[in-house]
Amino acid sequence: MNLEFTPKEQAFRAEVREFLRSKLPASIRDKVLAGRELSRDDYVLWQRLMHERGWGGMSWPKSVGGVEWNAIEQYIFEEESSRAGAPRLIPFGIKMVAPVLIAFGTPAQQQRFLPDISSGAAWWCQGYSEPGSGSDLASLRTRAVLEGNEYIVNGQKTWNTLGQFADWIFCLVRTDTKSKPQAGISFLLIDMKSPGITVRPIALLDGGHEVNEIWFENVRVPVENRIGEENRGWTYAKFLLGHERTGIAGVGISKRELERLKHIAREQRGEGGRPLIEDALFAARIARVELDLRALEITNLRVLSAEGVERAPGPNASILKIKGSEILQTISELMMRAAGPWALPFRREAMEAGWQVDPARDGATPEYAATVMSTYLNLRKLSIFGGTNEIQKNIVAQMLGL
Repeated sequence: MNLEFTPKEQAFRAEVREFLRSKLPASIRDKVLAGRELSRDDYVLWQRLMHERGWGGMSWPKSVGGVEWNAIEQYIFEEESSRAGAPRLIPFGIKMVAPVLIAFGTPAQQQRFLPDISSGAAWWCQGYSEPGSGSDLASLRTRAVLEGNEYIVNGQKTWNTLGQFADWIFCLVRTDTKSKPQAGISFLLIDMKSPGITVRPIALLDGGHEVNEIWFENVRVPVENRIGEENRGWTYAKFLLGHERTGIAGVGISKRELERLKHIAREQRGEGGRPLIEDALFAARIARVELDLRALEITNLRVLSAEGVERAPGPNASILKIKGSEILQTISELMMRAAGPWALPFRREAMEAGWQVDPARDGATPEYAATVMSTYLNLRKLSIFGGTNEIQKNIVAQMLGL
């Protein structure tokens, strides 16, 4: 395999770097590089700037307002964005529901929803998991009953990411209780302002409000908001999950966090006052995760290339999900070890107020070591969401006939 980028791809990388240099707001960049929490306005502003550049729908067909970036161009953009400190684009609209709309939606649905996804005018969230229906998603019980030209939706979704900001939610709902579980599910697009929707926060380990439970009580959804055929939602859900698990690899973010780890290890002192990165054991741990990351990068490029010629991701998507989450969790754990006692004090209120360690007063620890604890705690979720790693290993085994 030739891992060298072509002159055309290198020119594209230079174009992306110039865009990031000139358009990425410093206030957003500094938050990302320091590991601090972004606001809704931060994410929306960045999506708007992408849209104004003509890059709002990166991989979408030109016929629906996209620019048709190939797999390598998307990879280059995400790598450069991570390195520069750009926010990760909220995937629920751009990378999840949009591909479903493009593949299975009607022209009217595409014209209605895709422009607002590209411009950032509409924030989407996902309604898949339920209490008791996470990895076993086909057992979901949220019910949608057709009455005339509307579905009446009742039930509960949980572990919903950033739904407190959302304008729309794409939901899997049960429309047939007599068929086998996978055959009785439909895919609905629901306006979050609809009467009967209640969003309740779930506090995470780091104290943040990132996920929610969402209740539906007699919520009315027009039938034209159904994607594809009734009771065929499982087909569309599997299509979407392949895209979600590919994106979870997060190679660019892991590269950025690996550099953050190395910086902390260079600043922190180990035995004898030497930089921690010169400790043979700790250096070996860094080297091992760096090698794992390189292998993941190669696998990611292979999977994306397969998508580029319209082959399904297959078991490789699950491999990316497993290894991507494990690598990023390992990097965050090593950052905790490198920061030592500087990682212990963590108060979300102080971080949101802009508090940072003062190296001149408190020692030569890197400023952003103070956010290491929140990063570590938040990333515990990676091996669970998007399909638990244990379930993904079963998928790989089944698809390989093991």
